[in-house]
Amino acid sequence: MSRTPHDEPNASTLDWLAVIAGALGALIASLDISITNSALPQIQGEVGASGTEGTWISTGYLVSEVVMIPLSAWLSRLLGMRKLLLTCAILFTVFSIMCGLSHTLTAMILGRVGQGFFGGALIPTAQTIVRTRLPRHQMPIGMTLFGLIVLLGPLLGPVIGGTLTEHVSWQWCFFINIPVAFALVSLLMLGLPPEKADMHELVNADWLGIIGMSVGLSCLTIVLEEGQREQWFDSHLIRNLTVASIVGLIAMGISQFTSRRPIIKLSLMRNRSYAGATIIVVCVGMVIYGILYVLPQFLAGISGYNAEQSGWILALSGLPAFGLMPVLPRLLGKADIRVLVLIGLLAFAISCFVDVHLTPDSAGGDFVFSQLLRGVGQIFSFMPLNQISVGSVSRADAADAAGLFNMARNLGGSFGLALLGVFIDRRVELHADVIRETVRANSALVQDRLASQAALFAGNNGDTVLAQGQALASLAGQIHRQAMVITYSECFWVLGVCLFLMLPLLLILRAPAAQPPGARPAEAAH
Repeated sequence: MSRTPHDEPNASTLDWLAVIAGALGALIASLDISITNSALPQIQGEVGASGTEGTWISTGYLVSEVVMIPLSAWLSRLLGMRKLLLTCAILFTVFSIMCGLSHTLTAMILGRVGQGFFGGALIPTAQTIVRTRLPRHQMPIGMTLFGLIVLLGPLLGPVIGGTLTEHVSWQWCFFINIPVAFALVSLLMLGLPPEKADMHELVNADWLGIIGMSVGLSCLTIVLEEGQREQWFDSHLIRNLTVASIVGLIAMGISQFTSRRPIIKLSLMRNRSYAGATIIVVCVGMVIYGILYVLPQFLAGISGYNAEQSGWILALSGLPAFGLMPVLPRLLGKADIRVLVLIGLLAFAISCFVDVHLTPDSAGGDFVFSQLLRGVGQIFSFMPLNQISVGSVSRADAADAAGLFNMARNLGGSFGLALLGVFIDRRVELHADVIRETVRANSALVQDRLASQAALFAGNNGDTVLAQGQALASLAGQIHRQAMVITYSECFWVLGVCLFLMLPLLLILRAPAAQPPGARPAEAAH
């Protein structure tokens, strides 16, 4: 008779050191996704970049990260987990220092690309370590630690970045990685055993898939991140990148049938539970990154908040994570996984619907309840999905599953931001037109408003003609402001509906099946 998971021995101290090391690596990688957002104006001024050029400071990180995430499984087989993580941790730190010392846009973008590439391996490998080093009855603890970090990193990034920029300097947004990386390297040296490199992986690699995936995903990410700013297919660059992306993804698709071990193992999607979790996390990624974009835009553009103040409002959704931390592992281990995801998706969706009644007078205090509820939703939806993503596959497939799952979450975020960008531009224009139609020049109310404003401006500058122009400009600004408020409210409504549409997929989720500690990887259910 095979033993139950609770008969497995507990993880050793070295196992937990490895898990903590993986979590620390995921922390610095996830923090750096958003830590520069608050410091972007200062960084652009330092390196002499315009607003459009400055977007590449963030885009460069995301492009290289999305390429590295699925490569991490193959690289861990090639180099061994310990050597891969040590290499990535050290080079991530080197490129962080390069960013902090940069005085040109080229150097900054190269530094961010290096950060994203080597940081990209730190997130899925942390999930793999939890799956391979912990017994099943302790996996909920490891997955809670991993999930909290991946959720809190992007939330805390703007707060930390804004605080460092306001009170120290923007360079410390990058130099802060140095002491963290030192601790990470020390833990990796202690917690992970050395492994021999397997050069056969280099010879037998799925090179068609690697090249196709690298070109396809990097070009797709650039299209999604920069498309709205470049006016989409009106841009020669966007058209070329779209073609390159399609060709690369087709090549990656062909490699699924021609390679013995494809670089992205799409056959894992035959596992219904894993496929359901992956599809749901695409939507969750869209909503999380969408809110991280929409809420600061509202607070800055409508409420007049600076980056640090907006960051603290965003960080409110992280508070429930600390409150639930003691009980979450027990819930993940005991409760029906589908019920937890249901609670999470419903709470997350309701938190979006709470924010659909925004007004021009709304401020940070109006988002406290929705942000706290949103935090509960994120925890209860994201944590179980993490556990399903690696728990429903064999240990041999854990690295591939973690890479595909985390890539799906990031791509979901990129798709969400691209779609929201288009939605916001189109709806603002529509609402502004509708409002302008109701504001008639011969209306007594409009005339009174313009006259009072013109009198106010004339009192300040003494020029009646200029004052009338300023009054018209002020009215146009108020129309645009109202159109933005209506559009942001609609964004929250759309994000909430997207989460509700994921509820039917809960029917195909199931808790990870128990596997005896001595079972071969091939015995795991698919």
